[in-house]
Amino acid sequence: MRTDSDGQSNEGQTEKIDVRVPAALLEVIEEEYHQRGYTSRSEAIRDALRDWANPPTTPSDETLEDLENSREQKKEGETVSAEETRERLELDD
Repeated sequence: MRTDSDGQSNEGQTEKIDVRVPAALLEVIEEEYHQRGYTSRSEAIRDALRDWANPPTTPSDETLEDLENSREQKKEGETVSAEETRERLELDD
């Protein structure tokens, strides 16, 4: 792998790398990057690498269960609005 400095990014200094990918994968990238709103292959690949380096967090099963319980409570009318809560607690905005 070869790297070259390239200071033309608005994210600060970047490094240029050469990466080999299978031809079939390159075809998919070529067909898709513009349709997904990217202006270049490089932009799409950088975004994919960011997701790989910083994967989105996945809520725990406990958190998902709590959210489902909250939805059910709202559906059953067991919740109150934030405004009503502030009034009950005599809080100012």
